[in-house]
Amino acid sequence: MGIRPFFILSALLFTPLAQAAQAHPIDDFFGTINGYLASVIFYDVFPGEASMPFIVAWLIVAAVYLTLRFSFVNLRMMGHAFHVMRGKYRTADDKGEVTPFQALTTALSATVGLGNIAGVAIAISIGGPGATFWMIVAGFLGMTTKFTEATLAQMYREVRPDGRIMGGPMEYLSRGFAEFNLPRLGKGFAIMFAIFAVLGSFGAGSAFQVSQSLGAVQEQISFFRDTPIAYGLLMGLAVGVVIIGGLRRIAHTAEAVVPTMILIYLAACLWIVLTNIDAVPAALGKIVTEAFAPIAVAGGMVGALVQGFKRAAFSSEAGLGSAAIVHSTAMVKYPVRQGMVALYEPFIDTIIICTMTALVIIITGVYNDPATLALREASKGAALTSVAFSSQVSWFPVILTLCVVLFAYSTMISWSYYGERCWTYLFGERASLVYRVVFLAFIVVASIASAANMLDFTDLLVLAMAFPNLIGLYLLSGKVKAALGVYLSRLKSGELDREALSRR
Repeated sequence: MGIRPFFILSALLFTPLAQAAQAHPIDDFFGTINGYLASVIFYDVFPGEASMPFIVAWLIVAAVYLTLRFSFVNLRMMGHAFHVMRGKYRTADDKGEVTPFQALTTALSATVGLGNIAGVAIAISIGGPGATFWMIVAGFLGMTTKFTEATLAQMYREVRPDGRIMGGPMEYLSRGFAEFNLPRLGKGFAIMFAIFAVLGSFGAGSAFQVSQSLGAVQEQISFFRDTPIAYGLLMGLAVGVVIIGGLRRIAHTAEAVVPTMILIYLAACLWIVLTNIDAVPAALGKIVTEAFAPIAVAGGMVGALVQGFKRAAFSSEAGLGSAAIVHSTAMVKYPVRQGMVALYEPFIDTIIICTMTALVIIITGVYNDPATLALREASKGAALTSVAFSSQVSWFPVILTLCVVLFAYSTMISWSYYGERCWTYLFGERASLVYRVVFLAFIVVASIASAANMLDFTDLLVLAMAFPNLIGLYLLSGKVKAALGVYLSRLKSGELDREALSRR
């Protein structure tokens, strides 16, 4: 992209935002942005109380279609994917920047974040316990979407002269469409995706993480109630130290942090569930029955379904295309091999972690407790989950706060990479430093902006990425199906076992 398009694009995107910032206090800034973006991006296919944003319907249809087209690859290949992660199928022809496991943990560090804690609490507060059921369904279907994205990212990745890999929807949209004699359309979708991803990284990847984690931290450390910007500065410094080192430092950090934080959080959730084991059957009953026959839930069944899929999309990012950026850098010989590894993202993130959070929220009853009304109305999901933890053991919120900070931190370092790659796709490698500075600035700004507006800002930007990405998945799914068929044939014949280095 030349210098003239750069300025035109900047003017179109940021002039309205700059005007909003001058005209309103910072607490209203993101509210103004939300209205601007919503009027451009979203259309309600079911107007009224039971609203269904077009983007949510778009995600549901694509996930069902891909799952059926690939004959439930999300179930069939989980065992094989586990062996790939363990390194059983390494070959001398593997090329990339990070291992398949590092790519998975880096992607997980972006998805296992505040969406699992704050997002789930908000979804249940709005959609009722039934939203949990639809989150699980969305996670199951999203496994296939992730498989498709990661496979295409490997197929169409580009190794730059400096050795860095450029991959993800930007590449498979532009190059994949060109194979169908639609180069301009593909390039347009690639640019659209990159713009949404860059802006989404500022929202979901930095602002939302700080905004929600700050709420939990303030419950434990009174200093940050009076001086919230100090928290933003500390997080900005911690993130900056890592992202300056590029992908390999991010991957190594994620590989160390992600498994630890997941185990700590699940252990705390499991403790609450086991100590309230008598209440589990009733909680599970509410999850299933209210998914189809909700009681006093906004929008009825459709409201529960929308909240479930919306939160699952934000949590696992299946269909958004973001994780494909890092999966494109994995060292594998066959593209579908990394696609299979990617299956585990929604499984771990949504089906396991989100479900555990939901059980804690439902068992403790904080989602409809009058005492937590203020937190629910302010969309302070992390603080609401903290109340659920404290209702069981007084010092449990300390553990939750630690998890919240780790989740937010890991998400920010991974999303900084996603945004930086998309920014580089638009403006070139030399502009990457500018992106990192802006990303860190959003971390600081988020510490003094409202949580409710931050949540809406994040939803709009992140879900918008699904529009161009899913068009690419539909168009190119035939190539993925053909590659999967060849791979399974070789696996069945024993060829893949014979070429594996670990067996020599």
